[in-house]
Amino acid sequence: MKVTYYGHSCFQIETGGRVLLFDPFITGNLHSKGVVAAKDLNPEAIILTHAHGDHWGDTLDIAKRTGALLVGNFEITSYAQRHGHDVVQPMNTGGSWTFDWGDLTQTYARHSSSFPDGTYGGNPNGYLLFAEGRCVYNTGDTSPFAEMAWIGEDHAVDLALMPIGDCFTMGPAGAVRAARMIQPRLTVPLHYNTFPLIEVDTGAWAARMEAVGLAARVLSPGDTLEL
Repeated sequence: MKVTYYGHSCFQIETGGRVLLFDPFITGNLHSKGVVAAKDLNPEAIILTHAHGDHWGDTLDIAKRTGALLVGNFEITSYAQRHGHDVVQPMNTGGSWTFDWGDLTQTYARHSSSFPDGTYGGNPNGYLLFAEGRCVYNTGDTSPFAEMAWIGEDHAVDLALMPIGDCFTMGPAGAVRAARMIQPRLTVPLHYNTFPLIEVDTGAWAARMEAVGLAARVLSPGDTLEL
């Protein structure tokens, strides 16, 4: 399994010969500039945590061009259908679905969700991805919540993707608390330093993680890691 970071909250995961894309905010994302363009991405599936513009991003353009399956909550997939993309798999919090590339469970996330045009985007979510014997937990935009401990108890999480940018999500302290509940083998941050309100010291966060015995790795846009 190969994981590539494209800035902000956009991750590409290659597994079983398939390409999955989380939250493809590329156009207008300064961290993606010069690294990747939306037209260069060709996923089989696009997975949306919620509808905010810095996550919804280039979803429709990529989906319509590639015919990618769009996975999201019912409100997100219904919105996509109303805007001309019918290849969708709706889900909702706590539900699971088996795809030919792996299994997804949609988790709770403590945040908000609306499309750039103001349309309600349903409940925000995270995802547990099970593929190739690995478990990846993308928390989505969230603060810590007690049920994260259940995820840590029930699953051996190989990689946790979680926000650290503060202001709109949990910051470094909250992310450390969340990681202590989840106990992942490795944590990679998202949703930070894209604009002034979410600027944080990533090195200080990584040091705090290591101080409590948890592995952390900060990726630059374009970086990859193998699980």
